[in-house]
Amino acid sequence: MKIAISGATGFVGSRLVERLHTAGHRILVLTRNTTSAQKVFPSQRFPNLEVVSYTPTVSGAWQDAIAGCDGVVNLAGEPIAEERWTPERKQEILNSRKLGTQKIVEAIAKANPQPGVLVNTSAIGYYGTNETTTFDEDSPSGNDFLAQVCREWEGEANKVKDANVRLVILRFGIVLGNEGALGKMITPFKLFAGGPIGSGRQWFSWIHLDDIVSLIIQALTNPTMEGVYNATAPQPVRMNELSTTMGRVMNRPSWLPVPGFAIEALLGDGAKVVLEGQKVIPKRTLESGFQYQYPQLESALTQILTSS
Repeated sequence: MKIAISGATGFVGSRLVERLHTAGHRILVLTRNTTSAQKVFPSQRFPNLEVVSYTPTVSGAWQDAIAGCDGVVNLAGEPIAEERWTPERKQEILNSRKLGTQKIVEAIAKANPQPGVLVNTSAIGYYGTNETTTFDEDSPSGNDFLAQVCREWEGEANKVKDANVRLVILRFGIVLGNEGALGKMITPFKLFAGGPIGSGRQWFSWIHLDDIVSLIIQALTNPTMEGVYNATAPQPVRMNELSTTMGRVMNRPSWLPVPGFAIEALLGDGAKVVLEGQKVIPKRTLESGFQYQYPQLESALTQILTSS
């Protein structure tokens, strides 16, 4: 297959490119920074990869490159929990997803020949945050900022169905690997200063990096997959359990909590992503027959932390 990928140089995207390339597929990388992308994917190692410059939120010649691709994976979006949520930052977070998806859909609609499938990311933030409710793919949306972002993001992706293109929306949980949220927690544990963040009671719906990449590939290649799927492991945990399990796997104490106010001082409203959570079950994902390599937290953390 030939697959177009936006957000290809990121944490999930770069692993996806490696897996697809190893399997013999051709890859079209849509990137804002071609120099950086060529460093991440040197042509000697990735001879079947083409880099195309694009501005995600603006129509342009880059859209012509979608023609002839068998599938498109849209992973692009501004990071959510790395800066304070000023009004300007919130607009960037929304636009990067809503307009970015709109332009991808626009490109697919006018492509000749058209891709057969769009795999578009969303997030479990769709459900809002809650300490007591269990959510699955049929649960209603929440009423906070991230839920609004996810609704508008998914709304743009849904328009691809007007072009008779199969759509799979993957609502990402917290992806575990050596980067991302877990990557930030590893250093304090190594320094014997690890512990739960905030109250420790918030839910942490997670998925191993290798599993989310496998799920994206299944969504691309399985024509029966359509609609929304939660990209989370079947056993979410509370923050306290995450911290205790990390300590056990790393042979480090996990008693030093990070107070919520410290995170809020850094991230303002963005601290919600870390301090509040939601218990999300991947009901439709399991029904699709997806086989998790790391269904349990301890095995996932052991693989990540012993290979780092």
